Amino acid sequence: MPSRSASPPPTLADVAAAAGVSTATASRALSGRGSASSHARTEVLRAAAALGYVPNPLAVSLARRRGHRIVIGFVATHEWMLADQYASRVISAAARTAGEHGAGVSAAWIRPGDATGLADLAGDRSVLGVLLVNHSRGLLDAAPAGLRGRIAVIGPGFDRVPSHDVDTPSAMRASLRHLVTGGRRRIAMLTGPAWVPSMRRPYAAYRDGMAGHGWPVRTVAGGLSTASGRAGAVAALRRWPDLDAVVASTDLTALGVLEALADSGRRVPDDVAVIGFDDVPLAQLGRPPLTTATHPVEQIVAGAVGTLLSGGADPGLAVVHRSALVPRRSA
Repeated sequence: MPSRSASPPPTLADVAAAAGVSTATASRALSGRGSASSHARTEVLRAAAALGYVPNPLAVSLARRRGHRIVIGFVATHEWMLADQYASRVISAAARTAGEHGAGVSAAWIRPGDATGLADLAGDRSVLGVLLVNHSRGLLDAAPAGLRGRIAVIGPGFDRVPSHDVDTPSAMRASLRHLVTGGRRRIAMLTGPAWVPSMRRPYAAYRDGMAGHGWPVRTVAGGLSTASGRAGAVAALRRWPDLDAVVASTDLTALGVLEALADSGRRVPDDVAVIGFDDVPLAQLGRPPLTTATHPVEQIVAGAVGTLLSGGADPGLAVVHRSALVPRRSA
């Protein structure tokens, strides 16, 4: 039996025809902009409700000259951030959500503290909105007025723009509880880069957790790569050869920790337990498979892009997604 194709969604022209008005009048009645009699407005709204008409966000943005693409601005010291696995997840999720509404997505590299790139985007009429990753308060302060109402951020919010984030402090607390329950006491942390604001909160949770037990804080500055994790672990072992656990700011750095521990002859988890953060696919391929905490990147990005597609939101909007511990053999 041949399948029936779904009926196309009603258009503005359908609404206008059902209401007995012109398309221009229907548009004014639905948007509340321009002149339309109360009778025409009532008929248009009644027709739209009966037909189930939903305005296309992209069409609305074009009509208001608001642009047709979302730019994801990755704030980083090096351009390689655009090729990072995390960046790939962000771009893919954004493209999926924006594409459902007929909008496009592009990526841009923005240097920390340099608002020049934002100024260029503010003057680009094709830009519907900007989604900033690894932003800072200083960068938001320097954002041009032309982008006001068109920025959302992934990470900690600063009251002036909508933010979508993951609860990294609770993830760190869950990781510490897991380690302490397993008998670990000499726990070191490989922190993320100082220029990434989102890395400060898990560090604070680690510091407070260790202080709560009366144990010394052991931190080594790290990066975002496997190589930085390996180097950080070597430095940690040199300073504290008796450490029995390491928590890393990302899964990639944690995988570097596993390599360094293997090179030093230490067994994981018998001698040293290791926990990462992100739950990337590679975490399951660690030797041994890496205990980590989830980072719902796709849901976070979908929410942030949705905020931009809807034409902005309350600047104080702060959506925080839960993170869950994923126990595997490394801890």
